[in-house]
Amino acid sequence: MVQFVAFFGPLIGLVLGFDSINRERAHGTLIKLISQPIYRDAVINGKFLAGVATISIMLLSTVLVISGLGMAFVGLVPGVEEVWRLFIYLIISIFYISFWLGVSILFSILFRSIATSALASAALWIFLSFFISLGADVVANTVAPVDRQKKTKPEIVLKNARIKEMVSLSSPMVLYSEATAIIIDPMRKTTRSLVLMSPMEKLLASRFQNPLPLGQSIIVVFPHMTALIAITLLCFAISYMVFMVQEIRT
Repeated sequence: MVQFVAFFGPLIGLVLGFDSINRERAHGTLIKLISQPIYRDAVINGKFLAGVATISIMLLSTVLVISGLGMAFVGLVPGVEEVWRLFIYLIISIFYISFWLGVSILFSILFRSIATSALASAALWIFLSFFISLGADVVANTVAPVDRQKKTKPEIVLKNARIKEMVSLSSPMVLYSEATAIIIDPMRKTTRSLVLMSPMEKLLASRFQNPLPLGQSIIVVFPHMTALIAITLLCFAISYMVFMVQEIRT
C-alpha cells in the first residue's frame, strides 16, 4: 500500500489541480467569479482546500478498507499504537499528495494552456520520482567511485552510500517512502541503506530484534516529515503569491 500510494498518489494530486485556474480563465468564468463580492484569495484557497478535502476522504476510505480487510484475514484487532501509526501514515500521505496538488495548481496559474500545465506537471513528477534516483547513482559514483571487482575501503563505500542518500532525498517520493516505511513497520530502525557495524554489534543486533516504539520511529523520520510538510506549504505559498499578483483580465 505504501508503494502504491507513493507511485499513484501524485497522479491524483496532478489530476485534481492541473486545470483548476487556466480552465476557468479560458472559459471566461474566472473574471465573473472575481467580479463578485468575494476576496481574490478565497478563490485559490478554495481550490486548494477542496483538493485537500478530496484527497483526505480518498485516503481515509482506502486506509479503512485495507485495515478492515487486514483484520478480517488476520483476525487480530490493532492496538492503540498501531492505530496511531495508521493515523500518522494518513497525515503524511495527505501532505505528500497535497504537494503535487500545489504543484499542479501552480502550473495551472503560470500556463494559460491546459495541455501545457498538464505536461509540465507530468514532466516534473517523472523527473523528481525517477530521474533523481538515477542521478544519485551517477553523482555518488563520480565523487566516491566504488570498484565492485576490487576491494574498496569501507570509508569510500560509506561515503558513496551517504552521497547517494543525500541526493535521493531531494525526491518527494523518496522522502515519503522512507518516512511511511518506518512508521508502518516498527521492525525498521533506520532509513539508511548501508550501516557499518563491527562483529560484536552485528551479534547484539541479531539477538535483540525488538520492535521500535512509536516515539522512536517518529524521531527517526522527523526530518522527512518536516521536509514534506515544508515543501507542501512552500509550494502553496508560491501559488498563492503568483495568483494574487497576476492580472486576470488579460
